[in-house]
Amino acid sequence: MASAPPGLQISQDGYTLVPLTTTLKRGKATDFRFTVNGPDGAPVTRYQVKHEKKLHFIVVSRDLGDFWHLHPEEAGDGVWSVPLTLPDAGAYRMFADFAPEGGPDLTLGADLFVPGDYRPRPLPPVERTAQVDGYTVTLAGDLTAGQVTKLVFTVSKDGTPVGDLEPYLGAKGHLVAIRAGDLAYLHVHPEEDTTAAGVTFAASAPSGGDYRLFLDFKHGGTVHTAAFTVRSTGTAAGHGLEDAHPGH
Repeated sequence: MASAPPGLQISQDGYTLVPLTTTLKRGKATDFRFTVNGPDGAPVTRYQVKHEKKLHFIVVSRDLGDFWHLHPEEAGDGVWSVPLTLPDAGAYRMFADFAPEGGPDLTLGADLFVPGDYRPRPLPPVERTAQVDGYTVTLAGDLTAGQVTKLVFTVSKDGTPVGDLEPYLGAKGHLVAIRAGDLAYLHVHPEEDTTAAGVTFAASAPSGGDYRLFLDFKHGGTVHTAAFTVRSTGTAAGHGLEDAHPGH
């Protein structure tokens, strides 16, 4: 039986994501705290460093209109702490992407809720170009279910390719892909043949359908996030959202 795609479970392989903050208010900054409890039931305190961090923390709105890639700090005794402000009422999904020392790479997920009137937004249309902070980001390549394909993002500004993208978390870009509907999660990283003005990723989709891609890149000392909606074709019955790089 195939295992579930990453991010759909709050507990896997004996590890459980435990949100300690239960109340979130619209537009109010919150010291959001959580632990990852290990097979012994105690909070994990030792992690492998992956892409310059022990743990990557992602939050998205359920309609995939909002995205945050945050970096929590260790508050002691296995507790993680991060400032979190959710601007609108509604449902959100949190993801913890990590590898405990001596354990497997895991992505665990849990739902967050902000009380109030909630009107979900439609998924943005499929497009090959995104505008963010004065930059134009263009996507080449397609997601195909069950096949590893290349996605190439090219960054330009004022019509000129940006040839000096800066390292961000040890790479020239970070890509998170989330499947619309159930919010299955994929976190991939660039291939070595990254071009000067762009970033190349290898990824495999678990199924046909719509996905939301969030590309983080750094230029001018600032991290920018470009978002795309893409549609995967075909069907696949394998593991799910596979990272194309073994050992991630």
